[in-house]
Amino acid sequence: MHDDNQIHVPPSFTALHSDARQRLTAPAAEIRERYELCEDLANHLVEQAQTLYHVQAPSETEVLSRIHAGLCTAASGVSPAEARWITLRLAELLYWRAPELPEAPPAGG
Repeated sequence: MHDDNQIHVPPSFTALHSDARQRLTAPAAEIRERYELCEDLANHLVEQAQTLYHVQAPSETEVLSRIHAGLCTAASGVSPAEARWITLRLAELLYWRAPELPEAPPAGG
């Protein structure tokens, strides 16, 4: 994705929207918008995850698993692949070990 936009979409996110031949499955602007949404959501979930850890959940893994399960619902507005990416990004933002999560199906079937 090379254009004049200042937002850098990391390869880990671009891969979610690429086919087996590494061609984008959506326009670059749309992928950038999805990335911004997912990155913002991961950042927004930091405080919620910390609160869950201190109040309800017995471990970091449990917190991340619960959040991932919520993101995997149709009502979340993100795809299963994006839900996985958001959860892994959240773990990174919190400096927590990344949980074992199911692989999302590849883009484009």
